[in-house]
Amino acid sequence: MGVSTWTGPIKAGDVLNTTGTTAGSVRNVGFVVMAQAASITQAGTTTATATGICIPAKSHIISIQALNTVGWSGASSNLSVGTSATATELVAATSLSAIGITTLTPGTDATKTGLWSNVGNTDVLIYVLSTNTGAGVGDIIVRYIQAENA
Repeated sequence: MGVSTWTGPIKAGDVLNTTGTTAGSVRNVGFVVMAQAASITQAGTTTATATGICIPAKSHIISIQALNTVGWSGASSNLSVGTSATATELVAATSLSAIGITTLTPGTDATKTGLWSNVGNTDVLIYVLSTNTGAGVGDIIVRYIQAENA
């Protein structure tokens, strides 16, 4: 299967300008949701690890999920997610002990929530950090709206 690449945010919709007040005459153009994924493991991630995911500047994160094929193990089977070697700017330590999908959130933290709303003026790398080593294996998936805040 072929892959296409665009260098800027993608918008889609068939009504570019509002000309009335009913559906079909009201602007319906919106941003396309983007996603990046990376494999992660619990082994060796007690030091923050860059995932290879890079979110474009001024983007809006709409979800972060962990898809585990092997649950994180040990007394504290948590993962945090961030934009630096501290790996806590986006998601506080969250248990990944279960197999399956775990939704990771900023919680009620205003600073974390602000970074989800707008990652800032430069591209950001995504880091993960486990609270201990173990057998956990999975993927991290970050969905975002590219440059929505530009």
